[in-house]
Amino acid sequence: MWSALVLSFAVVFVAELGDKSQLMAMTFALRYRWWVVLSGILFATTAVHLVSVAVGHYLGVAIPATAISIVGGIAFLIFGAWTLRGDSLDDDEQSKAGRVARSAFLAVTSAFFLAELGDKTMLATITLATDNNWAGVWIGSTVGMVAADALAIVIGAVFGRHLPDNAIRYGASALFFGFGAWMLGDGLFPATGVVGPIAGAVAMLLSVAAMVVVRRRARRVTEDEAPALMRP
Repeated sequence: MWSALVLSFAVVFVAELGDKSQLMAMTFALRYRWWVVLSGILFATTAVHLVSVAVGHYLGVAIPATAISIVGGIAFLIFGAWTLRGDSLDDDEQSKAGRVARSAFLAVTSAFFLAELGDKTMLATITLATDNNWAGVWIGSTVGMVAADALAIVIGAVFGRHLPDNAIRYGASALFFGFGAWMLGDGLFPATGVVGPIAGAVAMLLSVAAMVVVRRRARRVTEDEAPALMRP
């Protein structure tokens, strides 16, 4: 149980870094008391992740371990791409965060419950529950999400809306790519026991290198275009 708890905490905490839920938590923290926002997040997360581990647990009973690793690896690669793309609050979600409600707790709880349905953290929890202790996954994923959102609440309350999230997003994406490659390696080559960790480390390093190269090229393009825009 403890290994599932620690793994789930780490995965979900990373998934929440730079996620839309953190943006919502920061925005709510500008309107309501921090303990009300955190209580609403805890209530919503507990409910959503209980459903997630139930789905994942009963799916895992019928699916072979190698298939779980392969499907889970593909899922985590998708999570990496999803995280790399980033999230932003649309007009409807922004209005939810800014609307003064009669009950701040119900406003936060309902908003987070709806936001987490089908989100990558819910899918990650389902994936983890297919091959790990369901109670450990439930507790770990819930605590991981609440901890990440608590960090956003502190930042939102102290520093306001300005948060440089590119480095956080890139790091989280690299970790997801590493997790995905690790699980794929274990699923495709289960007898070796070393292909997964090696593939995960290589994927993470390549992801970081690729992001650095893309970032530098984008910066060069911006610097080259700036003089041209200043010409008459």
